[in-house]
Amino acid sequence: MHTIPLPGPVLAIEASTSAGSVALWVDGIMTGVEAVPMGVGREDRLFPAMQRLLGAAGVRPGALEAVVCGEGPGSFTSLRIASSLAKGLAHGTGCPLYAVSSLLIAAASTAEALAEGRYLVHADALRGERYVLPVVRRADGLVASAGPFARLTLEQLATEAVPSQRLAVLSSPLAEEVMVVSPTIASLSAIVPTWAEEVVSLELWEPVYGRLAEAQVKWEATHGISLPASPAVAS
Repeated sequence: MHTIPLPGPVLAIEASTSAGSVALWVDGIMTGVEAVPMGVGREDRLFPAMQRLLGAAGVRPGALEAVVCGEGPGSFTSLRIASSLAKGLAHGTGCPLYAVSSLLIAAASTAEALAEGRYLVHADALRGERYVLPVVRRADGLVASAGPFARLTLEQLATEAVPSQRLAVLSSPLAEEVMVVSPTIASLSAIVPTWAEEVVSLELWEPVYGRLAEAQVKWEATHGISLPASPAVAS
């Protein structure tokens, strides 16, 4: 069984797609995980799930020693909610915050079923495009990033990797994939733990949205100017 390299209680959140999730680790061992559907109504589902996991394990929020958040790319609104909760919890408890690629989380969610080798995990980026990340499944069963995140058209994706190398998140517009995966933060322990080497700044860190929010795109198109402090977008 893989563990995570952080001591004490650690709460982790992933909400880059409609398949959100939260999980709790104590001394490196996962004690509970809960799936949290995102984008369904206006009710906040992440925070109650966090409360249930902590309560079931008898862990007070103040006892947390770290918070981990999936950093995207993905749904602008869901990532906004998850990152706000993660930063608020880290700030309120005084514990460090760590971030890990949501595409890597998705790839690791099926690590046990993957053969050793290189893959390209991809997720919906709207407007006929896909977020993509090259990953490698190592001999020890752990998954790691193998290159930078990018955003590609379907045509570019089809030329970047053959079906036997592609992992689609939730669904795929292409005819063939080696696997369609549903991301879960429970897979954090199946990721090479380089994410645990750097604490992110609560003041400066923002999720990797991948592209601007639709509302911002429309506003800038209407007014002919860019909003200040627009999030960076990968090309």
